[in-house]
Parts: sequence; structure tokens; C-alpha cells
Amino acid sequence: MLHTLGFVFARGGSKGVPNKNLRLLDGKPLIAHAIETALQSRSIDRVIVSTDSLEIAHEARKHGAEVPFMRPLDLATDTAPERLAWRHAIEQMERIDGKRLDVFVSIPPTCPLRIPSDIDRAVDALVAGDGDIVLSATDASCNPYFNMITIAENGAAELAAKPNGKIARRQDAPKVYELTAVAYAARRDPIFQFDSIFDCDARAIEIPAERAVDIDTEFDLKLAEFLYSQNKQPPIRKAA
Repeated sequence: MLHTLGFVFARGGSKGVPNKNLRLLDGKPLIAHAIETALQSRSIDRVIVSTDSLEIAHEARKHGAEVPFMRPLDLATDTAPERLAWRHAIEQMERIDGKRLDVFVSIPPTCPLRIPSDIDRAVDALVAGDGDIVLSATDASCNPYFNMITIAENGAAELAAKPNGKIARRQDAPKVYELTAVAYAARRDPIFQFDSIFDCDARAIEIPAERAVDIDTEFDLKLAEFLYSQNKQPPIRKAA
């Protein structure tokens, strides 16, 4: 049986949305939504939180995650590559557990609308296939072959990607997807061998747009709040 750990990476600082990982959605911090969904996944053995923040660590434990180590400050800056935090977390858990990790799963707290089966699908696709990592993606709202442009210094506008031939409708353009942070599932060794997820053999699963909201701005948070309220089940009332 493959040794599979779920990791939630949540640093304390954030510029776009201050204290983002502790912002509330339906009365619960984003970190809690990630942890609780990961704990419901059938594919993950345990949920580990990597953070530099004592406040986030406290909140994580309260919602059922383990915080067996703290992330070094140099791996929690705006400029620190995420892959270094991944490597640090794997090394720490292998040292603590005394055994080698097989499957690494990252569940970022910025996508609180995911469901457990989204995580399971990513892990299943990894285990069943030959890829090094499985990403999550959603249908892009804009297309570089049709309605995305570059603007030169003189103001000249050109399509961001040149199509082969003329494209009159968006539906005729090559299908493109937008990466989401719903889930990343990866084999252990490629994380240490490559500096980019696209340097290795990357595969992807498709996630519906309504579950793929990635909170990077206050507007994203408002959108997540609206979508969450639309999908929330009303409380069951007991008969009198």
C-alpha cells in the first residue's frame, strides 16, 4: 500500500489578501476548509500542515491536522519557491516517521470550494498513470489564440499566441485550460529532481469552474463566499 500524505502549505504572510489563510468563509478559516476536506479524502493517510505561523499551527491542530514541525522563515517569504517548502516538508516527515514517502499531495487553502473527490481523482490519476505529477485545471475563460493580447510600447496589439490560420469564433480556437490550486498529487522523487512542475511529466484532471476559485484577491474571496452560499445545504429541521 502506498504511503500517501496530504500537505497543507500555509504561511503567515500574504500581500494580496492580508492574513489570507485565516480569513473566514462561512465562519471557518480557509485553512480549516482545506484540512477538513483533505481528512475526508479516501486517498490520504494523514494531513500535515507546513507553516511559519504559530496562530495557523494552532488553528490547524484544532481542525484535525498534524503540525509536527514549523517551516523555516526563509521558506515562508514571498519570493521563496514553493518546491523548496515541498522538499522540506517531505524530508521532515520522512525523518519523523522513519519511512519513505510514496505519494505527496498538496491541498492549498486558497481553493476552499474543492470536494474530497477532487483530491481522490488527482491521486487516482497519478497512481494509475505514468506521470510524475497530476495538476488540476479548469476551462479557461479567455483564450490566447482568440481574445488575449500583448501590447507593445507603441500601443500595437497582437494576439498572445498566433493561431494556425484565421479563427472567427472562440469555439474554433485550440482548447486551453487554466491551472488551479485545487490539488497537486506527485511521486516523491521528481519533487527533488526538477525545479518546475513542467520540467517533469505533468498530467492534469479537469475541475469545474465553480470549485476552482483560487483566492488571491478580495474579489476572489467575495466570489467564493457567494458560490459557497449557493451550494450550502440548509440545516435539517427535526419534526415537532
